[in-house]
Amino acid sequence: MIVLSTIRDCLDALLHPSARQDVLARARHRAFIAPRLLGSLTAFAAFPVYLALHGAPTALGVAAFAWLIAPILLSWFLSRTGRYEEACCLSSLAFAGLIMTLASSTGGIGSFAAIWLVVVPVEAALSASRRVVAFASALALICVGLLIAFGHFELLPVLDVSPHMRAILTAFGVAAATLYAGGLAFGTELLARTSASLLYVEEDRYRLLAQNMSDVISRHHRNGAVRFISPAAEALLGTPTSGLLGFGLFDRVHVADRPAYLTALADAACRGDAQSVEFRLKRDAVCGCEAGRVNQVNFIWVEMRCRPLETVFSQTTEAEVVAVMRDVTERKNQEHALDLARTAAERADASKTRFLATMSHELRTPLNAIIGFSELIMQEDALMLNAARRKEYAQLINDSGQHLLSVVNGILDMSKMESGNFEIMPEPFAPRAALVNCCNLLALKARESGIDLVTRAADDLPVMIGDPRAFKQIVLNLVSNAVKFTERGGKVTVSAAVEGARLLVRIADTGVGITADDLKRIGDPFFQAGKTYQRRHEGTGLGLSIVKSLVALHGGELAVQSKVDEGTVVTVALPLTPQPAQPGSNITTLALPSRSAMPEQAPQVKRSA
Repeated sequence: MIVLSTIRDCLDALLHPSARQDVLARARHRAFIAPRLLGSLTAFAAFPVYLALHGAPTALGVAAFAWLIAPILLSWFLSRTGRYEEACCLSSLAFAGLIMTLASSTGGIGSFAAIWLVVVPVEAALSASRRVVAFASALALICVGLLIAFGHFELLPVLDVSPHMRAILTAFGVAAATLYAGGLAFGTELLARTSASLLYVEEDRYRLLAQNMSDVISRHHRNGAVRFISPAAEALLGTPTSGLLGFGLFDRVHVADRPAYLTALADAACRGDAQSVEFRLKRDAVCGCEAGRVNQVNFIWVEMRCRPLETVFSQTTEAEVVAVMRDVTERKNQEHALDLARTAAERADASKTRFLATMSHELRTPLNAIIGFSELIMQEDALMLNAARRKEYAQLINDSGQHLLSVVNGILDMSKMESGNFEIMPEPFAPRAALVNCCNLLALKARESGIDLVTRAADDLPVMIGDPRAFKQIVLNLVSNAVKFTERGGKVTVSAAVEGARLLVRIADTGVGITADDLKRIGDPFFQAGKTYQRRHEGTGLGLSIVKSLVALHGGELAVQSKVDEGTVVTVALPLTPQPAQPGSNITTLALPSRSAMPEQAPQVKRSA
């Protein structure tokens, strides 16, 4: 093994630098140089023996020995230039010339050496070049033709050899040619094995890359049909790759994204430049459940970069495209989250603007009244105010202070709710009594506004567990809003009924209503339907926001339905027993109960002007 390794290292040192980097080229160059060096060195070693046995050689013998030494020059040529095909052609030419010389001297086409012409194209096959094989085959045929022609025209010397010796020489020539051809066959097999092993190594390397890449590599026709797709697609889409061939991948593209998908492939195939497209792909996800395994389907976002496939890699004349797909769902989710954050920031900025505009009005108005009327009282001597006028001014100051206190309390309550510090104190209470009490408090305001306030609540409403103060605040805010936004001559109906384990409180009015765009934002802090600076009614926009939060703290739901100029219906569903809070409750998702669900025959308390 050490000797073979040393010989291989010596041969590698003779190789041209261009062949040292390629394993297969290195093997071919080594297979070319090694036998020629061995043959030349053998001829050198045999020449003294020939001299000792036969004496001085003839001119023909010297030429034969010179010809046997010539391959060493071919090895030097290949070692210096690295031109493998040219070296193989020169080798075939030298080999055919040697055989032609021996055959011409030993009987022409019937010579024992003529059989070696068959070996010339066989030796050329080691080059793995069609041009070299064609050249060697043509050269061998030319030599055969010349030997036949020389024999026909009797241009060859007459060889005086007995038939017995001729048979021995022929047998020797055939045996030697067969052995040499066998050696060439073994060399060819060795090169083929080396080539196959290199191919397996390359296949393993690319298979390793394909199996461990998270990106999916695919090959497409311009119409979108898949010819090949890498194993990474199975992990990406949760389905075997065999189901994605043909139009299997296209069938998984979201219907809305299919035009963009096909356009990118067609542009890459026709225009010859790289294309990039993002689309959604259907992904099969398997989850376990008690009844077995159930397939769930969802869509993921992928980015596909495609470019035309080079003609050298394509076995057809049709334009084909190679594509690389990557899962970008997380990036899309991040972009969506950024959009939501940007929208929330813009909404917060708008809320801040509305808050400043609202507070500048709601705080300044009572403060101006307090300051103005207090200055008048301070100047009562100069203005000669009587007791009735002073009492009137003091009442106005008190009303303005109470209004200012309610505004500040609303802001503080909203802040506590948003920070999670607002706590409710559940206790048993009768909802009907609390509901009637709230309506009685607002009856005077409704009468002064010319509005009918009707209360419908069954006498047998069960006792519920909750915060009675929060319940009253919910009812007061909703009924107050209904009265505020109902024109003179309108009607506000407050009803309550039990549905399952929930108490439904319904406040319906025939007021101005709310537009569809404003309805989506009902419950946002400081939001007021309509134009803030042209509103006809006072308020901070915190009422419904507080109601929404109080309902959520009770584990209930709030629904609002409204139509402009027809009125608004607000339904509050509260559990009769405490439930977990729902801070993210959507106020527009609760379906309103039909009028038949409400007790029409319940006792009515009607308050009108």
